[in-house]
Amino acid sequence: MPSPFDLANESGYRAWRAARLAAYPRSVDELVVPLADPRHLTPDEIDALETRCARANMAIYSAPHLPATDKSIPKQLGQQLGLVRLEGNYLADEDGLSSITPADDEGDVRGEFIPYTHKPINWHTDGYYNAPDRRILGMTLHCAQDAEEGGENALLDHEIAYIQLRDASPDYVAALMQPDAMTIPARMDESNIARAAQRGPVFAIDPEQGFLTMRYTARTRSIVWKEDAVTQAAVTTLADILAGSEYTLTARLRPGMGLVCNNVLHTRNGFSDSPQHRRLLYRGRYYDRLRFDLNLPARAA
Repeated sequence: MPSPFDLANESGYRAWRAARLAAYPRSVDELVVPLADPRHLTPDEIDALETRCARANMAIYSAPHLPATDKSIPKQLGQQLGLVRLEGNYLADEDGLSSITPADDEGDVRGEFIPYTHKPINWHTDGYYNAPDRRILGMTLHCAQDAEEGGENALLDHEIAYIQLRDASPDYVAALMQPDAMTIPARMDESNIARAAQRGPVFAIDPEQGFLTMRYTARTRSIVWKEDAVTQAAVTTLADILAGSEYTLTARLRPGMGLVCNNVLHTRNGFSDSPQHRRLLYRGRYYDRLRFDLNLPARAA
């Protein structure tokens, strides 16, 4: 079947576009699925999560009655949804999840990275600096404790961003599909290259399964965009879309709530903490997409 992401397939794109926009949630409340125990999903709960993800590539679960600081909740939830190949970056905890909370110690290297501060984070997909063979396809974000004030996440399905950019100009999509559209320069540490430069497209189509992926950051430092006029115009237009998209959903995760997604676009507002409300989220980055077919016999029973 021709892909709706094929720029030559205009009729297929139009049909897919109409269905996606009609189904897309207009309130973040439409994404929320209450779970009795995320570590042991029921067939109905899996169906509910699948329905949300089919509409928006993401769902928000809620289990406030369980100990929010229990890291087995997001870990086991992800495993039931096909998220097993966890990226263990060097700032992650021993179990591979990352405890996202502001660094206390001035000597803590995590404080050099914005997620581990109180600062806002602009639009991005996770792992945009990874090599193609380590692309992040799935993500979980579990709230153990929310901030005293702020810390909300804006969310936007990357397929909707694709639609809005293609509606502006198919040439912009073509430009951001170039293999050298976006380059993240090498990151150096005191003695060597800590991370090699990574060059690649913003939008890409998976060659085997045909789904759309996106690697993107709205940051203006430590990023190099291809200098041709169409790419530059596409970058500006995409930034404008993200700054004012009518499809953006804003969520404030409370303790026991979490996000599961196919690495959608997201932001984080700046926030302030108090001794009683020190923001702590557990983040999982995966080389897998969400799957909902792992327990089919049980779901059919």
